[in-house]
Amino acid sequence: MYVTGRLALLVALGVVPVILLTTAGASPWAVVGGWVLLCAGLAAADVLLAANARTLEVSRVLPERALRDQPVTGELRVRNGGRRMLRARVRDAWQPTAGAPLERLSLAVPPGERRGAALSLLPRRRGELRSEFVVIRSEGPLRLAGRQATIPAPARLRVLPPFTSRRHLPSRLARLRELDGNTTLHVRGAGTEFDSLREYVRGDDVRSIDWRATARAGTTMLRTWRPERDRHVVILIDTGRTAAARVGDGARLDAAMEAALLLSALAARAGDHVHLLMFDRVTRARVTRVDGAQLLPALVDAMAPVEPQLIDTDWDAAFAQVRGLTQRPALVVLLTAADDPEAARGFLASLPAIAARSRLLVATATDGPGEPPARDDAAAVYAAAAVERARSDAERVRSAVERAGGDAVAASADDLPPLVADRYLALKAAGRL
Repeated sequence: MYVTGRLALLVALGVVPVILLTTAGASPWAVVGGWVLLCAGLAAADVLLAANARTLEVSRVLPERALRDQPVTGELRVRNGGRRMLRARVRDAWQPTAGAPLERLSLAVPPGERRGAALSLLPRRRGELRSEFVVIRSEGPLRLAGRQATIPAPARLRVLPPFTSRRHLPSRLARLRELDGNTTLHVRGAGTEFDSLREYVRGDDVRSIDWRATARAGTTMLRTWRPERDRHVVILIDTGRTAAARVGDGARLDAAMEAALLLSALAARAGDHVHLLMFDRVTRARVTRVDGAQLLPALVDAMAPVEPQLIDTDWDAAFAQVRGLTQRPALVVLLTAADDPEAARGFLASLPAIAARSRLLVATATDGPGEPPARDDAAAVYAAAAVERARSDAERVRSAVERAGGDAVAASADDLPPLVADRYLALKAAGRL
């Protein structure tokens, strides 16, 4: 049972009869008691005449998956199994990050019938959103009081990474088509295969001249090469404590996911095999042996529930998992924090073993130290020193990665995905995959 503001207003209106009857000689306490009993009787009658909320059946119609920060529309359906007309206010119990509207839904359901109300969500966080119940208030005809019930109605919505870096994909695919088709490579590399013969023109690499074809054709013929397909790209995302750092408008882990998705989409179009591993001390997500159109859905579904763990990553175990994904030489892309020597100390010792058999790229999402402030006072001098220290630390880590045989890139959360994709294309163009 519950009461509404109308009942409180009705009780307050009892001031009028109390004043009038008291001036007529009646006992004020008797008048007050009579008025309160009248209001209580009306409220009790309103409760008895309200539809029984416990006879209702509640269900939801929602998509199973949605993108973060994208509106989700659905329907909340209520079936009235009672004998009275239901006039109800409905509160759907989602957690705040689901972005459910604060106002309650209004429903009018005749006996034995079903009605629906539009349900809208705006999820603001990745992962599993759950709602276990719905609270329904059935109003009486006077709307002074009514019946309230909590009805179990489990629902689940998996919120996926938004993949905002998708906007960079068309331009990178155009460059990939140039590498793979119209503009074939003129220099042979370890990751290229023979494409065709054509006549030599001034400026071509003389190392690609095919002398046997030249003898047969009577003119200088040149071999052209194209990037090989069927290569392996292993993406390792660090989910340890450094992944929880704020970078831009989100966590470093979210920026790493965006870079991984853009690179995966590009590599899949290039005909390469993509493996994903999200690891700290245990495997948080793993996607392998999935190619083609099924790759991106599998990746975002695996990434969705993963959150940073406030523990140090076990890099020996992480790289052991990487070695188990493929026995062939691969491009290993490590997405972690490589701007702090103390945080990077753990994985730097393990890099040479990976770089010895695979191409290694270490990518970091960072806010960047920015421009040093003017040194007008003591606080500005300390701030400038902190900026210079950050730059020095990032340079030390980059140098250590290069000495271990890898490449290191760092950029803001928005710039990192296209930067990683460009580095992949550059390796393809140079035949180094």
